[in-house]
Amino acid sequence: MTEHALHSSSAKSITGGLMAVLYGTLTYVLFLGTFLYAIAFVANLPVPKTIDSGPSGPLVPSLLINVLLLGVFAIQHSVMARPAFKRWWTRIVLPSVERTTYVLLASLALLLLYWQWRPMTGIIWSASDPVAAIVLQTISWIGWTVVLASTFMINHFELFGLRQVLARLLGRELPPAEFKTQMLYKVVRHPLYLGFLLAFWATPTMTVGHLVFAIATTGYILIGIWLEERDLIALFGDQYRRYRQQVSMLIPLPRHKAKVG
Repeated sequence: MTEHALHSSSAKSITGGLMAVLYGTLTYVLFLGTFLYAIAFVANLPVPKTIDSGPSGPLVPSLLINVLLLGVFAIQHSVMARPAFKRWWTRIVLPSVERTTYVLLASLALLLLYWQWRPMTGIIWSASDPVAAIVLQTISWIGWTVVLASTFMINHFELFGLRQVLARLLGRELPPAEFKTQMLYKVVRHPLYLGFLLAFWATPTMTVGHLVFAIATTGYILIGIWLEERDLIALFGDQYRRYRQQVSMLIPLPRHKAKVG
């Protein structure tokens, strides 16, 4: 290969790496906005659209639309996370931006849900005691904090695609997946999902729409855990099996004395 060709190839590689980093960064910013809006959406904070804002329409059409919106997110989020899909998908997109594209599509699915969600404002329960309301709201905020903190206990920037695009720019290979059980992961196997459950269920006022959202996301979380643990066993084998035997799934329980191998 000539010097000119080598220089041209190197320039293209750098340009491609910079474009990937830009793509990853913009997608990450979109994700952060989507995540913060999710907190406001569920908690009925002052944003343009929340889970209970706006007039209620007919119950059955609203229910069908909301379930469809939740289904779109669940299918995208679960199917694209499976190893078999990733192997097929990376024949179309570069491996370095596979995770970024996943995050982008997940964020767009959530934005669609916020936009098209139909409020169902019938009251299931409402905490009339101010102390009870504060306690429920505090639990919800703890849940959101656990969600975000859990991502940093594994690898936040790899989870959302930034590490991959930066590695491409620097011409580095990412190390193989490593089994880690840090901090909250020593207490429950899925602290991130536990945080979501706390955030979704602990509310001073539970409307029909909020209840549908909480039930559907809980069902999705349980299915997602089953799929995720199946993939983790395939990846880490007996190491993850021992971990699963020793550490509870979502409810913190005393840990067995045996150490994870």
